[in-house]
Order: sequence, then structure tokens, then C-alpha cells
Amino acid sequence: MTDVFTPEKRSAVMRRVKGRDTAPELAVRRTLRAAGVGYRLGGGALPGRPDLIMKGRRTAVFVHGCFWHGHDCARGARQPKANAAYWTAKIDRNRARDAAAQAALEAAGWRVLTIWECEMKSPEFPARLVAAVKDQAAAVSTAGASSA
Repeated sequence: MTDVFTPEKRSAVMRRVKGRDTAPELAVRRTLRAAGVGYRLGGGALPGRPDLIMKGRRTAVFVHGCFWHGHDCARGARQPKANAAYWTAKIDRNRARDAAAQAALEAAGWRVLTIWECEMKSPEFPARLVAAVKDQAAAVSTAGASSA
């Protein structure tokens, strides 16, 4: 199957794919802010450049699109028909990069929270997100109190 766009149009379409301030990321930020959870944007100095970091909680948050990061849901498992070899290799590289970044962060003592785009459709998502962040905060404060 050939591409429906000319190479110039395809290039223009791909340039518009955002790497930050995506709708799922904004929704996560709104949920955390509404719950009174503070965060910083972009962990540029950290492995994998997390979307959000909570330095005091030593928590890094990645908000992943299911297709781009090869999630095992229906949308993430969808295989492109056009240029399939390229996309399969690209998604495999993304998965390997994500795993390496998570391992590096965990080795440095950070907790990593990965949020998938498909999870956000659930009505319970905001409560689960806040609980996961606050549970991690309790674990960090408990660990810090016992070592002091």
C-alpha cells in the first residue's frame, strides 16, 4: 500500500506531531494540579527526559501515546500498512529507549510512573493517578524517615 500523501505533505504532517504539551500530557497535568500535587515540566537533565518530575518525591512521570511507544492495547498493537518495516523498527527503538531510560532512572533512585494514553479514557483514571503519586510520596517519606 502506498502513502496517500506526497512526500512534501507527509513531511508537513509529521512535523505537526508534537513531542510536548500533547492533549494526554495536559490532562495529566490538570489532574495533578487539581489534586494539589506539585510538579515540574521536562526533566531535561534526567535520562529519557520525563514529561513531569516531582523532585521532592523523586518521581518521574512519562505520558506515552500507545501507538508511538508500542503499548499492548488495541491502538498500540495496530500495525501500519504503509512503510511497515520503518514503523516497526521505529517503535521497537522507542520501546528499547523507554526501557533504558526507566532502568537508568530507577538505578538513580527515582520512581517511574508511566501513563498510557488508553488508560486515561477510564472514568477512574484521575483518582488512580493521584493515588499512585501519593502512594509513591508516602513510600519516599517512609524510606527517608527510616534512614534518617
